[in-house]
Amino acid sequence: MRAVAPWVRTRLRTSPGAAVALLVLVLVTSFLAAAFPRAVDGYESDGLRQEISAASPDRSVIQFTEGPAEEFTDTSDDPEADAAYRLRPERLTKAYRAILSALPGPLRANVDQSAYGVRSVEPERAGDAWLPELDGGRPAFTFSTQAGLGDHSTLLKGRLPRAGKGSGTVEGAVTAATAAALRITVGATVHAGPITVRVTGIVTPRNPQLGYWSTEPVLRTPTLLYVGQPVPMPYWHGALLLDPGSAEALLALPNAPEPYWRIAPDPSGLDIADLSELRDSVASAEGGPLRTELRDSVSPELDAGTTLDELLLGFDDIRAAIGPVVAVAAFGAGSVAFVVLLMAGGLAVARRNRELALVRARGGSLPGLFSRLLRETAVVALPAAAGGCALALVAVPHGALLPSLLASGVVALVACTALPARAAFAHRRARLDGGRDDVTHHRPSRRRVVAEVTLLTLAVGAVVALRRRGTAPGAADELVSAAPVLVAVVAALLLVRLYPLPLRLLTLPMARRRGVVGFLSLARAGRSPATTVLPLLALLVALTTAAFGGSVLSGVDGARDRAALVTVGADARIAALDGLPDSLAQQVRKVPGVQEVVPIFLETELDLRDTGTRNVTLVAVEPDAYARLARATQLGEFGAGRLRGGSDAVPALVTPAVAERLGDTEALIGPAGAMFTVRTVGVLETTPAVPVGDFVLVDASRVPNRATTALLLTGQDISPAGLRSAVRAAGGDPVVALRSEVRAGLTESPVQSGAERIYVVAAATGAGYAVLALLLSLLQAAPERTALLARLRTMGLTRGQSRRLLVLESLPQTLLAASGGALVGWGAIQLLAPGIDLGRLSLGSQSGFATLGAVRLAPDPASLLLPAFAVVVIAVGVCAVQAWVATRRTTTTELRVGDTR
Repeated sequence: MRAVAPWVRTRLRTSPGAAVALLVLVLVTSFLAAAFPRAVDGYESDGLRQEISAASPDRSVIQFTEGPAEEFTDTSDDPEADAAYRLRPERLTKAYRAILSALPGPLRANVDQSAYGVRSVEPERAGDAWLPELDGGRPAFTFSTQAGLGDHSTLLKGRLPRAGKGSGTVEGAVTAATAAALRITVGATVHAGPITVRVTGIVTPRNPQLGYWSTEPVLRTPTLLYVGQPVPMPYWHGALLLDPGSAEALLALPNAPEPYWRIAPDPSGLDIADLSELRDSVASAEGGPLRTELRDSVSPELDAGTTLDELLLGFDDIRAAIGPVVAVAAFGAGSVAFVVLLMAGGLAVARRNRELALVRARGGSLPGLFSRLLRETAVVALPAAAGGCALALVAVPHGALLPSLLASGVVALVACTALPARAAFAHRRARLDGGRDDVTHHRPSRRRVVAEVTLLTLAVGAVVALRRRGTAPGAADELVSAAPVLVAVVAALLLVRLYPLPLRLLTLPMARRRGVVGFLSLARAGRSPATTVLPLLALLVALTTAAFGGSVLSGVDGARDRAALVTVGADARIAALDGLPDSLAQQVRKVPGVQEVVPIFLETELDLRDTGTRNVTLVAVEPDAYARLARATQLGEFGAGRLRGGSDAVPALVTPAVAERLGDTEALIGPAGAMFTVRTVGVLETTPAVPVGDFVLVDASRVPNRATTALLLTGQDISPAGLRSAVRAAGGDPVVALRSEVRAGLTESPVQSGAERIYVVAAATGAGYAVLALLLSLLQAAPERTALLARLRTMGLTRGQSRRLLVLESLPQTLLAASGGALVGWGAIQLLAPGIDLGRLSLGSQSGFATLGAVRLAPDPASLLLPAFAVVVIAVGVCAVQAWVATRRTTTTELRVGDTR
């Protein structure tokens, strides 16, 4: 007896095209689902590593110090011997190794940039007359015996210092910057406090911006300290670098020297999963179990200090603020992909409707039918889901594994169960003819009403929660992030219920017209299956997500543009406190891209002759040119005539705070010898020259003793190289800032740029799946439409009428989806905008942009209309192609379309 072929093998051989299409769909969906959490982990891990590596060493280094030696216990009876023992190089090295070995896993040390040694607590004034003396007196020096000087510097002159003991003369070295500023040469002797240092060498730091040199910047570069009140007077502060063996000489200082160990963190191996443990480790080192352990093993007086915990907390706040915004795009794209998988199962059920009905009519049970279809689908879907997950793991090598496996598992589950569940529901009763099930005659069941009310409740709750709580760190959850999707779902259900009403209203006048195409197209649109809610849902969710995402990206770009403008005040800015060369303005006008140059005089500490302490800036300008600049930048627009006129008093535009201090009457302001009288003629919140802070804006021709201290430039594509070349040619050392460069710097964070890429990819994915949903809905009705055209053509319908019929038939649903998507996207943005602050995504941890306020979400017309228009174009194009293909067939072929016999 001949064996019966297995069901699964027979079905796959019968419909290989459908199996391959399902395999590709599941493969791509599984890949995207598995790649998303790993991509998020990837950019967050990159952001964490950059946050630590880009931070200045004084913010990221963990510094351990040992307090005074009063409580130090030693077997020796000589207190000096005890104090000297604390400073010995071998003891410091042993303690350094103990600290490194005690650090927990995530808190790894960068040994190359970590350092230890002994330093003086207070700078000591030098007594040598040959040193440069400023208004505050002779220079002061910090003594340091930091280990590894030879490994972190290049010797320019002389030799490195050697060890010396006692309180006599010791050898030391200085950096080239210190030698140049303080006129120190090899062989010079510096007397600082009770210590005499003979300089034996001058060195140049290697990697001066890294931790060894920059944790205490004075070691490489001298700074200015100030003394005296009320007018601070400066004096130089430098560093003398001693050999570690000379640390005992520092005991002669009035204040006991301080042993220290500076541990630079190594972020190279960190992942975002280590963030919580890393914060705990830093807290433990500052005042927890790790510090207790080190006090037992190193010294009872050991203390630790760092701002690394604040750095990590700031990064965590940015990550927590950006996460919910990104989750909105993920929910949107995931929802559309879920609907498309359901539609793929629905298309298979529709194509095999008679086959499945026959199986049920011949006694097939629902469990048996479900089991057969499940096995048939699983053979294709499970390997495809596994392959997509594997590709994602290869394409995105870093990130958590479990979320990717779960995401691919969900895709496999939906893909495997969509067809059998849909078939079991459609054929729960054995019948050959299910009757009419179109949108104009379908009556929703009670269960559907309950489901719709539940979704409506969830959507309302999500919107209310988002408006009240916002997307502040830790406030948003999955329900809040799903708010746009829930709004789109409710809108889709509402539109499906309202859809028959305009069709019925339009059918009546069309029935009275002589042409048949209009009436038939509306009648056919009304006969579309009630399951049209799925493609409509996919399109609405995709359009809403695209509108939401486009508006988010547009808002982010707008905020960054505004922040860059507030920082610079124009397209470019050239400034110098001591004034700019007279020829610079003329040379800058020749730079490519420069359209207008506005000279300005700025005095940053204007004396208002009152008791106020808040800093005020005097801005003296040429009224006409500056008014044009203010109008172009939209920073405090005003009429140039307001700064002109007046008799003795100079008309002034001021900020509200300055207006309060000056009052309504004339006021005498300015320094002694250059005072002038002003009269407030108006109030401005901001101005291009001083976008943030208080100012007094006046006509430059009325200000005595003025000189140009800044140039504000406007233009298109100003050449940075050309501008800086012109500045160098004019002489001096002014600061040059370009709006384009500041704007580019606002997107340097991997968290920000990664979140933007994820948002773009998610929106594009949602759009792609929406187009696929549209194609699936058209393919599902393609056989019936082609057969209808064949019958109508036998009755005299022309080819042109056939094409118009198919196009017009698809327009009602397509226009419903497009217009509904645009309206729902606009409504969702309006509903959710009060609860969404894009400030963290736009500006990250950047400060100084308080005048921008909260960066709120606003509808972007292009994001609302372009995707909707694209949906209409694609639908019309597909129907036109389908009609063209159908009208090219012979009549016999057309009449047999959809006939499986």
